[in-house]
Amino acid sequence: MKKILILGGGTAGTMMANKLRKNLPLTAWEIKVLDKDEIHYYQPGFLFIPFGIYQPEDVVRDKKDFFSKGIDFEIAEAAKIVGEENKILLKDGSAISYDILIIATGAQVVPEETPELKGELWYKDIFDFYTYEGSTKLAKKLENWEGGKLVINLAETIIKCPVAPLEFTFLADAYFTEKGMRDKVEITYVTPLSGAFTKPKATKMLSQLLAEKKVNVVPDFYLQRVDNERKVLVSYDDKEVPFDLLVSIPVNKGADVIANSHMGDEDGLNFVPTDKQSLQSQQFKNIFVIGDATNVPASKAGSVAHFEAEVLTDNILNYIKGLPFEEKFDGHSNCFIETGFGKAALIDFNYTTEPLPGKFPLAGIGPMELLKESRINHMGKLAFKWIYWHMLLTGKTLPVSTAMSMTGKEVEEEVLV
Repeated sequence: MKKILILGGGTAGTMMANKLRKNLPLTAWEIKVLDKDEIHYYQPGFLFIPFGIYQPEDVVRDKKDFFSKGIDFEIAEAAKIVGEENKILLKDGSAISYDILIIATGAQVVPEETPELKGELWYKDIFDFYTYEGSTKLAKKLENWEGGKLVINLAETIIKCPVAPLEFTFLADAYFTEKGMRDKVEITYVTPLSGAFTKPKATKMLSQLLAEKKVNVVPDFYLQRVDNERKVLVSYDDKEVPFDLLVSIPVNKGADVIANSHMGDEDGLNFVPTDKQSLQSQQFKNIFVIGDATNVPASKAGSVAHFEAEVLTDNILNYIKGLPFEEKFDGHSNCFIETGFGKAALIDFNYTTEPLPGKFPLAGIGPMELLKESRINHMGKLAFKWIYWHMLLTGKTLPVSTAMSMTGKEVEEEVLV
């Protein structure tokens, strides 16, 4: 019997296991998922925990509960991928062989990469919300915080869910307004980007929102270190931003096993060089990569992993049959952006087309609005949690086109980026 080994049992790995199990006979293919942790976190929910919108228990489930019958799920930590020998070495010294390997190891936050970020003020006056621990501890901090300089800072540009820092900023504005203390909180958004986002039309819309909400923006700020004693951020060119409460989006990197296997890209972030259309490893033909573990130039977001899974399932089935890849991933991503006060925006884009205004998914009908705030967008964001647990992870097909569609979008002049 041949074996597909999936390294990582998070969003991408779980989807791939379930989709492949539906398409491959039990008698011919064993599907095994390997992960070092038994808990599955609904990571988009981390954003809502600090503001009391979600409770910690809303985002936690057992990973084993989401795998179809016929999938072997094992808790063990991988130490190294030996691609030349088609095996993975485990930390306990044992090995697991494979015929096809799918790397779905995701991305991790590494505050240790920035000097003094994880210093004496960590989880006292400096927090992240990209982890379960960080978001729950930040929730307790905000409950009794009396105000001051709130700084939201991106330590790097390559991060999971690129819009989440902006969402946190907008939700913080609403949170303190509703608590009647917005006048006591000075909010500053500090980013290495030259604007609020990476795409022109989206940046214009989001920058207007930041201005309306009286959020200070410090662009082109490349964080070098955090001075815990003086409570200031220090950039590489010696600019400084003071804070009373710092919400950090630390450096994001690929899994340690990728670094140990010398399979990461050249910039040292440990993301796996991947063909951006087929999702095949650039190093080994029987290794495929999905989700945040890849270095493809798409957002590291759940929607991207979902669209990739649709393409990758077909490509792996063709690979098994000895046929050429027919499906190509186009970089499709769509993201709800919480803007506070029960509203959200929505963006839909891919490798070559920036977010555009219009209706989604149906022209003239929507019901979602693109690049515009609406309550129905907010309801869509909240409804996604149920879809995630009950449809996305289980490998069901969602009524959204895998490839980005121009239906409903308002095209003005040049839309390629």
